[in-house]
Amino acid sequence: MNVRRKNHLSHLKQGHLIEYIYILIGSSFVALGFNLFLLPNRIASGGVSGISTIFAVLFGFEPAYVQWSFNIPLFIAGVILLGKQFGIKTLIGTIFVPFVVFLTRNWEPATMDPLLGSLFGGIAIGLGLGIVFRGKASTGGTDLAAQIIHKFTGLSLGTCVALIDGLIVFAAAFVFDVERALYALIGLYVTSKTIDIVQIGLGRSKMTMIITNKQQEIQEAILQEIDRGVTRLTAHGGFTNNERPVLMCVVDQTEFTKLKQLVRGIDPQAFVTVTDTSEVLGEGFKRA
Repeated sequence: MNVRRKNHLSHLKQGHLIEYIYILIGSSFVALGFNLFLLPNRIASGGVSGISTIFAVLFGFEPAYVQWSFNIPLFIAGVILLGKQFGIKTLIGTIFVPFVVFLTRNWEPATMDPLLGSLFGGIAIGLGLGIVFRGKASTGGTDLAAQIIHKFTGLSLGTCVALIDGLIVFAAAFVFDVERALYALIGLYVTSKTIDIVQIGLGRSKMTMIITNKQQEIQEAILQEIDRGVTRLTAHGGFTNNERPVLMCVVDQTEFTKLKQLVRGIDPQAFVTVTDTSEVLGEGFKRA
């Protein structure tokens, strides 16, 4: 029992260490995306980084100092108003991003093309945030502000984030020009899509629902020829009210064509619906 407990504690410590590494690596990507792509092209694509870009151009303030001056009070306000669920990991992300921004402030920009800056800056920040989220943390900033607004207004969290980022981009349109604001919107979109890719991966699976009079033949063919599991669900026809089994099967994209041909070959009259599935955990797919 003691050995098992020690092994369990060892796995927990190893898991926590990996999460902290994720936070540091992800925060570094966020900072580099800001310094190498967004700041030199004056792209204020939302968040505290967008605010620091505006302040740097208007007043010449050091972006890292601006980010610290917003992030730390917002973290404290979040702990006071929302509770202590943020913890040390979010505090690390909150402090470490401006720290790397400060360390790399003299690096040469990767590009001075605003379109490339918005695209690759969005990718770098999305990649960084996705890695930080995998470490079960955040980089604080306006995300905490959005959670505070959400608590006291009842607006959805997504709406609060969109409102804050929208106001920052709107301000950038006045400080810079409308074109830079449009580039900022591109950066925001690319960031959100990159976060999704990091969180759920590029792979997509297909979930099929098959209604057929030859359930047994199709079930056996899927098990033997595709080597995928099949779940038989109980359903009732809306018109006849008769009980009709429905076969549910999840396959990789590469296996879907074979599944479709297999079903069509056994029962050309089968009714098949197909939906994309972002992430599948379990036997034959990813482990949790």
